[in-house]
Amino acid sequence: MSPVFADVASAAIAAFHDRHVVDKDEPAVDTGSDSVWKWIAVNHRCNVSLWDEEDQARRTDVAPDAIAANKRAIDRFNQQRNDAIERADEALLARVAAVAVARDAWHNSETAGAMIDRLSILALKVFHMRAQTLRTDVPDSHVSQCAEKLQRLESQRRELGHCLDTLLSLAAEGRAFWRVYRQFKMYNSPATNPYLYAKGDRPPL
Repeated sequence: MSPVFADVASAAIAAFHDRHVVDKDEPAVDTGSDSVWKWIAVNHRCNVSLWDEEDQARRTDVAPDAIAANKRAIDRFNQQRNDAIERADEALLARVAAVAVARDAWHNSETAGAMIDRLSILALKVFHMRAQTLRTDVPDSHVSQCAEKLQRLESQRRELGHCLDTLLSLAAEGRAFWRVYRQFKMYNSPATNPYLYAKGDRPPL
């Protein structure tokens, strides 16, 4: 791993995710000379909160307004999560802004920030799937199936981490690059969601 990205190697990110896998409060981090770790922390906190809200939204023993509150929280956390991905990408790309990109450099369609987001989600999946393997109130078949899924998830996380490390290493050498892809969540904006327009201005669907 290039010294430019040594602090954000996938192993360090995975360890951070594991330490804060149930923390709904944003953990304090040392941002150093840039803010990338701040946005990694924000992103992970949003994913932890999203996981809990998604679980709660599946309840059938509460009033509809409780589920509506979960759904609104999901929208809020998801927007913050995507904003954090973009900010992490901006901070990472700023580190290699002076690196000349080779004409034949690989253009990675998935951004480094999006890969970090996926690592965060995989950390949550690993944690919660492992919890299923420790249950004593379910049949052995449930435990064995979850144990198999856990192995697959752990393998996916290792492989994704390797892909992230490779992308960052090549980017530091100018042999690969990515761009910040804006999400433009149109359904969250009163200006672009037709169901949030003023009634008389709603376009036909």
